[in-house]
Amino acid sequence: MDKNTKQTIFSSKSTEWATPQDFYNKLNRDFGPFTLDPCSDGTNNKTSKHFTAKDDGLNKSWARNRVFMNPPYGRAIKDWLKKAYEEGKKPNTTVVCLIPARTDTKYWHDYVMKAQAIYFIKGRLKFGDSENSAPFPSAVVIFTSALAPYGTLVRTMERE
Repeated sequence: MDKNTKQTIFSSKSTEWATPQDFYNKLNRDFGPFTLDPCSDGTNNKTSKHFTAKDDGLNKSWARNRVFMNPPYGRAIKDWLKKAYEEGKKPNTTVVCLIPARTDTKYWHDYVMKAQAIYFIKGRLKFGDSENSAPFPSAVVIFTSALAPYGTLVRTMERE
């Protein structure tokens, strides 16, 4: 990996982190099958129904879907988590989010702490075809009305 690639991957220059296929398969097996990806890059489509940046998934309905969301990790992540929280309250809608575990942020407390389940990933994921692990820990956050009366479940999850 050249110096420029390393600087992009291990800095805030990159907001998109391609989901590791084996980890996606685990999530799809445990929480899917997923029917919508609202944050698709258009080339690595995980579901048959997906929205790209051009489609603007923030302004589309996710209702009545089992959603997998790995949002851009920049400043707009708060908007994606707000949308996931709101859509997860709709009947027959579950939103499973793969996000950085940034427990000190406002969006974490405003939205993630209202999730029905939070799984902290043991170790660090290797995103895309990177040779190195991410420079941050990750979490899987689940918003769904199906579990709403029970409060938030917090656990750890193996990478596999």
